[in-house]
Amino acid sequence: MNVSTEHEHRTDRGDSEPGDESAAALTDALLTASRLLMGLSARSIAHVDDTITIPQFRTLVILSTRGPVKIAVLATELGVQPSTATRMVDRLVAAELLDRKPNPHSRREQIIELTERGRTVVREVLARRRDEIAAVVARMPAHDRAGLIGGLTAFSAAGGESVAGPGNEGYPAL
Repeated sequence: MNVSTEHEHRTDRGDSEPGDESAAALTDALLTASRLLMGLSARSIAHVDDTITIPQFRTLVILSTRGPVKIAVLATELGVQPSTATRMVDRLVAAELLDRKPNPHSRREQIIELTERGRTVVREVLARRRDEIAAVVARMPAHDRAGLIGGLTAFSAAGGESVAGPGNEGYPAL
């Protein structure tokens, strides 16, 4: 569908807003960029440990950022049911990436934390991903790079993601 037809379709529905074309084009560009970023992420994970899935790596990153947490907290962060988080943790404990310890405040609960191997995997994957993204950025014209900084920072902030800055390269504290 071309832009004028797409605009007419939205207008016919009565939900057209000023700037819809630019918002639609931006959304499409972000979807394309997200495909590239997901590919870079998947390759970075596979390079370090090809048995780790993207959802499992996300779990590791959450724990590296938040530190030790209860399963219920982890499930909330992942947006899944506690039973789903428990199964994920079971697999990551078996892979020696996570450790499970009794909660000192409640014997019915367990605290989940990264093992040293888990911290190493996160550090190596993020370093590899950073290198791959830097290689893509280096192939971009300087004027295009400058325009992306503000836009991507605003996009990340609008999505509730912490924003990288000087001294914080967007990596979890390890």
